[in-house]
Amino acid sequence: MSVGQFVFMLHSHLPYYRKAGMWPFGEENLYECMAETYVPLLNAISELYEEGIKAKLTVGITPILAEQLNDEHLQNGFVEYIDSRIASVSKDLERYPDPKVAHSQHLKYLAKYYFDLWNKLRDDFVNKYEKNLIKYFKKYQDLGCIEITTSGATHGFSPLLATDSNLNAQFKVGQDTTKRLFGKKAMGAWLPECAYRQGYEYVGKDGKKHWRPAIEVTLQNNDIHYFFTESHVIEGGNSIGNRRVIGMYGNIEYIPLPERPATGYDTYSAYWLPDAQVAVMGRNDRAGYQVWSAADGYPGDGCFREFHKKDDKSGMHYWRITSPTTDLGDKMLYDPVLAMNKVNENSDHYTTLIYHLLNDYKLAKNKEGLVMVSFDTELFGHWWFEGVEFIKQVIKKFNDYLPEVERLTAGEYVTKYPPKEAIQIPESSWGQGGHFYVWMNHLTEWMWPIIHSCEKRINAIVDAHSEIPEDKLLHRALNQLARENLLLQSSDWPFLITTWQAKDYATDRFNEHVDRFSLIADMIEANSIDEAKLSEIESIDNCFPEIDYRVYQSIEDGVIPQQEKKLAPLYK
Repeated sequence: MSVGQFVFMLHSHLPYYRKAGMWPFGEENLYECMAETYVPLLNAISELYEEGIKAKLTVGITPILAEQLNDEHLQNGFVEYIDSRIASVSKDLERYPDPKVAHSQHLKYLAKYYFDLWNKLRDDFVNKYEKNLIKYFKKYQDLGCIEITTSGATHGFSPLLATDSNLNAQFKVGQDTTKRLFGKKAMGAWLPECAYRQGYEYVGKDGKKHWRPAIEVTLQNNDIHYFFTESHVIEGGNSIGNRRVIGMYGNIEYIPLPERPATGYDTYSAYWLPDAQVAVMGRNDRAGYQVWSAADGYPGDGCFREFHKKDDKSGMHYWRITSPTTDLGDKMLYDPVLAMNKVNENSDHYTTLIYHLLNDYKLAKNKEGLVMVSFDTELFGHWWFEGVEFIKQVIKKFNDYLPEVERLTAGEYVTKYPPKEAIQIPESSWGQGGHFYVWMNHLTEWMWPIIHSCEKRINAIVDAHSEIPEDKLLHRALNQLARENLLLQSSDWPFLITTWQAKDYATDRFNEHVDRFSLIADMIEANSIDEAKLSEIESIDNCFPEIDYRVYQSIEDGVIPQQEKKLAPLYK
């Protein structure tokens, strides 16, 4: 007898790193996530399938990440990266054991552990997956093991875009890319940064009142049927983010919004949105916090590998967390066996937790409910080294011991259990305070007039070229202009500036895309295109090869209308 439904959602996203530096910011960030997260995740999905278990994971892969995983330059660069890691750890095998170094026998053991790990990774990527992770994510999608969701093409911060044509372009190019790479349109989407806004009325330049549709209208127009949000958006109260402070250098004066009154709704079901037939489901706060919290969740256990400490010669992670208060210099050496034992404990605890959340809800409400959890995929493997093994064990234990928990992908859930109510959710995001502050504050406010200016400029240029020109060079320039506009809109740039994680790098990247956009726009408007300069830009920013620049034609009032409020199930 079922106690309820469980949806495990992974949101995979990295900014566009191709030919934009290597380390500490650039392509190596992608390679680290491929090595520690994406390849291991595919391995877990395939190994479960070989055991007769469909993972039933909902795997969001943002279009800009998918383009990078599908790129030959980056695929070959990843092999070179793996080879460099193998060469580095091979030197550690030669220098250990060293009688002058404490615990050097254990360091030798760890060096061999990593040597084997990196060599297996190389074999898996080159031989098992043919250097093409997208092809194999598609394979397991087609086998019913996973569901792929889409997002905005470059993870643009949707609510702060000034024009509906630019908002539509993010999701249309995103959906088109997902269909091209995975063989079919995605049923669901991850809103970039979980950022949402309602529809609203405004006074236009003509002095008349106009209606700007809610974000779900754009989703529906691009055949997207559901998305995800945070628990506080559904339930009210304070966001988790109110417990944290932005800015490692104390440069941000952070003022949270007042606590919202409780709404009376919970996250144990999905809901329709009022302005379009699109469903929203909220993350279960208790089940999510247990995993993502480094302070109170599983990843912070002292047995697990320490992310921040590396060997000064090879770069290998030879240490464990030990405790949250232990200085890096005092960390104990990592023990893979001890860590795997802890993962076994954690997966036991987590499956039991999910079961009881669902069972308690069923007993209290006399009906079955949903527990949906959503995480950044890179948490598992990259940040929490043992995390992919945790996912695999959770799936296996549900399958073997708790069949009462119905595991479904998000699309399967909203198809089988369509919403019964419609709710209005507020302007919101996953960021601190639950609003837009992380992306719009005194450190980033200079960016938005530039973004809005580019939005309007590309609309004007495309309106002047509403038909594809016979001039192939002009056509190339128009398409590249569209790419640069998407890339400068990435929400990663203001995020990295606000958090100081890579402030200078993000500022430079934003300005580079703005400069390329402006250069191409100038050439188009002057009817004088420098093919050499255009080719140079195309060789760097080659994403979305089938883009049609006409996606940026201005949208007149009424073209994207407020949708009729039909609440009958879409899924029959």
